[in-house]
Amino acid sequence: MTDPQVALLMLGLFILVVFLGFPIAFTLMAMGIGFGYYAYFDAGRMWRAYDRLAEGAGWWDNTTLWLEGLFNNRIFDLFINQTFTVMSNEVLTAIPLFLFMGYIVERANIVDRLFTTLNIASKNMPGSMGVAALITCALFATATGIVGAVVTLMGLLALPAMLKARYDKSFASGIICAGGTLGILIPPSIMLIVYAAASGVSIVRLYAGALLPGLTLVGLYLAYVIGRSILQPSVAPRPTAEEVPDVPFGRLVIMVMTSFFPLAFLILAVLGSILFGLATPTEAASIGALGGMLLAVVYRAMTWQRMRESVYLTVRTTAMVCWLFVGSYTFSSVFSYLGGEQVISEFVQSLNLTPLQFLLLAQLIIFLLGWPLEWSEIIIIFVPIFLPLLDMFGIDPLFFGILVALNLQTSFLTPPMAMSAYYLKGIAPPDVKLTQIFAGVMPFLGMVFIAMLLMYQFPQIVFYLPELFYGK
Repeated sequence: MTDPQVALLMLGLFILVVFLGFPIAFTLMAMGIGFGYYAYFDAGRMWRAYDRLAEGAGWWDNTTLWLEGLFNNRIFDLFINQTFTVMSNEVLTAIPLFLFMGYIVERANIVDRLFTTLNIASKNMPGSMGVAALITCALFATATGIVGAVVTLMGLLALPAMLKARYDKSFASGIICAGGTLGILIPPSIMLIVYAAASGVSIVRLYAGALLPGLTLVGLYLAYVIGRSILQPSVAPRPTAEEVPDVPFGRLVIMVMTSFFPLAFLILAVLGSILFGLATPTEAASIGALGGMLLAVVYRAMTWQRMRESVYLTVRTTAMVCWLFVGSYTFSSVFSYLGGEQVISEFVQSLNLTPLQFLLLAQLIIFLLGWPLEWSEIIIIFVPIFLPLLDMFGIDPLFFGILVALNLQTSFLTPPMAMSAYYLKGIAPPDVKLTQIFAGVMPFLGMVFIAMLLMYQFPQIVFYLPELFYGK
């Protein structure tokens, strides 16, 4: 086999092994080292120490030199260098800090206060509970960026309240599932940090570019919730006084000041300090982590157990992302050395695609990959395959990254592998069926596609803020 054929075998075997359920990070490392041993095999380099071996050397010296030669392959040097590169990457330093902020906020009893306040404040709107749940999801998802945590907590908090208020089960489930995925798009998004590290695009410009698309998607979700509540009142009846009590205006203002504004101010302070150049993403993430701890103290929710859980979950998730990067860098380096990227580039060139056709093809592939794979695996492993092709079609990596972030919303909402639906089903009442949850997320999936269409038609939605803040 030629080296490019070995590279394609490497890619195909990796996909097969992933579908069999093996851990992806360790699969990447094992296959990168295994195929890399073949790619960098140099018998003369590996066993050249034999030339210095005395004629009468015993079996111990022979065995020791043979083992040294066995591991004297450049793939091990590459693996060590890639590990050091990932662990010393300043962009990735922000990930554990943002994760810690999210886990602390999750445990600070802020979300239940926020939902209660927004529910009361919007009680006269059509679909008021749905609107309150969606805004709460958006704020909480932005603060934590962890889809499973947002969907689970909001499912425990908001879903019983909406069902008690006679909301349609599918409608209520769809709101929570869709709202919970917003954190991977709206800054300060951890997914965008990972994309920045993989692509070399400025994280500051990515955050600025993602802001308007994220707000556009939230606006589409709200328009759908309010519109359907007006056209079909039975899916979202107006709450009774028992379900949502009347609160004097002064007390409502105090509730908003003590629940909505602290979390919103924390998010805006972190995001604003990044966008206006007052702090690097890592410094802003440090501010956010400290702010999350202060909020937990103020709300009297800071305990040793909660702090310990937050640290443990932060370390576990960060380790997963870092080892994914190590495995991906090693795998992609060997894949490129064998000529795999060149084969893919030549194949794409032979298709004679227009830039729009290439974008649609790439987004379709990412959409399909979103069924079996997590967003982190797609960004770290597969998106770098497309990145070298962007120059060929004149596509800005910033624009491509925002489209990917929008697209990955669908990976959590598309049956039969809609992970947000499974997160919700795990904590929902027994009478809420999985098919009902699937039915509820489908309209929101349509909103994601509409948002992507708007990005294609009006690219300035992505480029306006980065150009305004930082120039072209």
